[in-house]
Amino acid sequence: MIIKFLRQQVVFLITGVFLVSLLFACQGEPIVESLAPIATPVAQETFATTQFLAVAYPDRELSASPAQLPKLPYADNALEKAIDAETMKLHHDGHHAAYVNKLNEALEKHPELKNRSVEAMLRGLNSVPEDIRETVRNNGGGHLNHTIFWQLMSPNGGGQPTGEIAQQINQTFGSFDAFKKQFNEAGENRFGSGWVWLVRNAQNQLQIVTTPNQDNPIKDGLYPIMGNDVWEHAYYLRYRNRRAEYLNNWWNVVNWPEINRRVQTVSPQT
Repeated sequence: MIIKFLRQQVVFLITGVFLVSLLFACQGEPIVESLAPIATPVAQETFATTQFLAVAYPDRELSASPAQLPKLPYADNALEKAIDAETMKLHHDGHHAAYVNKLNEALEKHPELKNRSVEAMLRGLNSVPEDIRETVRNNGGGHLNHTIFWQLMSPNGGGQPTGEIAQQINQTFGSFDAFKKQFNEAGENRFGSGWVWLVRNAQNQLQIVTTPNQDNPIKDGLYPIMGNDVWEHAYYLRYRNRRAEYLNNWWNVVNWPEINRRVQTVSPQT
């Protein structure tokens, strides 16, 4: 009797263990909430502060509804320390106006794009219909680049930078002279037509880059703080093939207050 009783208890115990195991197996793996913080890549953190900022103006992006040629903030002959009046007139009234007209002509084929800013189209070129993509890239880029360019110069410009831009240039490049040398060399070495830029990159650092043709740095997730046009139409009437001389003289008209505003827009503290 005792042996029979013990056998029943063992069977009961084994059955219970099997049922409990089966129950847990049916429920699947338990969900464990991690208490460790999730690391965010630096690029994501900084793109969040730069990717959607206005680039053309302090308070707004560049409208394409329709695109319009902005007025120069000074007279054609106001920047004679670096750029002659005839070049300014041809550059603004001829070349920039042509970019605006060609962009508007392209957008007539796809009027739904007119609700997007020029910056938005350039940041998302792959979403622009293929039949006008290169036209938008070239002429939208030309419109945006020149809209920025006119603001970066002033009849009262030149001299040494001051304020935050001066501090950040010194921290990044060692001195203003070292920065100017690197900037000029990059512009001089840009093969063919294009631009030389000072940008804030994905790591929230200042960086000198060049772009071909009318590409703007926002295409690569960079924020343009200052830039110089090294297309021949920007300097050829006065300087002929002496691009280095043009680059050197351009510092006499640089609008440091405007550049300070732009650098503060994407300052690491913001």
